[in-house]
Amino acid sequence: MSDTKPTFGHVPVMLADTLEYLVPPKPDCLMIDGTLGLAGHSSAFLSRYPGLRLIGVDADTEVQAIARARLEPYGVRVRFENRYFDDFFIEYAAQVQAGTAERPGLVLFDFGVSMFHFRESGRGFSLQGDEALDMRLSPNAPRTAADLVNELDERELFRIISTYGEEPFAYKISQAIARERRAARIDSTARLADIIKGTVPSKVRYGRIHPATRTFQALRIAVNDELGRIERGLAAAVECLAEGGIVGCISFHSLEDRIVKLLFRSKAVKRERAYFKEEQEAPIPLGEAERGLVVLTKRPVEPADDEVAANPASRSAKFRVAKAVGGGQ
Repeated sequence: MSDTKPTFGHVPVMLADTLEYLVPPKPDCLMIDGTLGLAGHSSAFLSRYPGLRLIGVDADTEVQAIARARLEPYGVRVRFENRYFDDFFIEYAAQVQAGTAERPGLVLFDFGVSMFHFRESGRGFSLQGDEALDMRLSPNAPRTAADLVNELDERELFRIISTYGEEPFAYKISQAIARERRAARIDSTARLADIIKGTVPSKVRYGRIHPATRTFQALRIAVNDELGRIERGLAAAVECLAEGGIVGCISFHSLEDRIVKLLFRSKAVKRERAYFKEEQEAPIPLGEAERGLVVLTKRPVEPADDEVAANPASRSAKFRVAKAVGGGQ
């Protein structure tokens, strides 16, 4: 890790939009931030709603230590869970069903990794400088990026790079990695980046985006099972929600956004049957077994131009929101 002490000056993506859409159904309800990070979103919610209580979930011990310091002023209103969010929500959903855990009124996910990971973690997320090829968000993850690069079958490497990175030169890159690792193990970000840079066509090699960007993204997603965790964790979170509870998801990758969109669609209930009366907007109770969602964002909300100008990291963000109906209180 860098010797530079992290600050709380980072800007959470789409903060104004999350505050607009995620209004607590009750003043003292429980909010679960499934991807706490540096607690930028959570801090804003706790400050705005003095009765709100929070569970902050994050797999990264180092990041959560920063969040703990940031949220210290909120005292007993905050509880921390140092684990992957899918593991947390699957267990929490079972506790809700058993009647031993409170249903949250708000759930927020901000998928992807924070700027802390790129700039300060020293774990190989960044293409700047030369770091060990790790990319794990939790030290408990079984394999590092170096393990994947050096040990996976070439066909599996191709699948990961092409699917998770949507890399058009995935075949050539996976071939080059397999060839170069026979000469010496690939353990550093600089060596991997150089291999990729020497493989792609010259017009890509010197483009605006580093030619290894998509491959690094693909490896990070694979190392942390990011897409699988979204599928499992979001489904369990929806089952946990209180009647009228709201779930919001910020995605940065088309595959992440697709998972959210499809799950919301699969749980969506018809307007006329489930949620709105014909003459007034009022909830119609559903049966216990009929937990569903009313999708509040027919299209994903995207960051405003001024936010993108001030925080370029937000440019690919997409925000989807849904409200729970039925399935228990």
